[in-house]
Amino acid sequence: MLEILLMAAAYLLGSIPSGVWIGKAFFQTDIREHGSGNSGTTNTYRVLGKWAGTTVLIMDIAKGSIAALLPIWFGLTIHPMIIGLFAIIGHVYPIFAKFKGGKAVATTAGVALGAQPLFVFVFILLFGVVLYTSSMVSLASVLTFILAAVAAPLLGDWMFTVIVWLAMILVVVRHRENIDRIRKGEENKVPFGLNKKRK
Repeated sequence: MLEILLMAAAYLLGSIPSGVWIGKAFFQTDIREHGSGNSGTTNTYRVLGKWAGTTVLIMDIAKGSIAALLPIWFGLTIHPMIIGLFAIIGHVYPIFAKFKGGKAVATTAGVALGAQPLFVFVFILLFGVVLYTSSMVSLASVLTFILAAVAAPLLGDWMFTVIVWLAMILVVVRHRENIDRIRKGEENKVPFGLNKKRK
C-alpha cells in the first residue's frame, strides 16, 4: 500500500511544471506560447534567460532525485528507479499542465542520480563535452542517453538498466523532431561553447 502511495506521490512530484510556474510567477509569461513551445529547461533558457532556466533545471533534477529517494527514506525494499519512473511519467504527462510536459531529460537524470550518483556524474561530464563541442542541447541529450543505456548493464543492476533503456527510448522519441533538424543541419544552437566562439 505504501509503495502505491509513493508512486502516486512521485507522479505528482514529477507533474510540477517548473518552467510554466516560474514563467507565470516571475515573468507573467507562459513559455509554452513562446520559443519551441516546450515547458522544459532549454526553452526556459531561451525565452526567460539564465536565472529562470537554471532554476527550472535544478527543480526538474530535484523532483526526480526526491522521487527516487522516497523508498529509501521510508525504508522500503522496492527499487528507487521504479518509484522514480513515475516522476518521469509525471514530467512528460503532468496532471498540473493538461498532460503536456517536457522531454524528460533533467528529471530522468535526477531519478538516476538518486539511484546511481557516480554513474550519472560521468554522463553529466559527457553531456557537457557534447554540448560544448556541438552547442546543441538536443544532440547532447540524445547521445548521452543512448550511451548511458549502452553502459548501464555494466553496473549489474538489471532494474536500473531496464528503466534507463525505457527512459532512453522516451527521450529519443520526444526528440524526434530535433533529430530530424540535426540531420538537415537546421537544429537550433545555444550561445555556449564552440558555437558562442564562432559568433
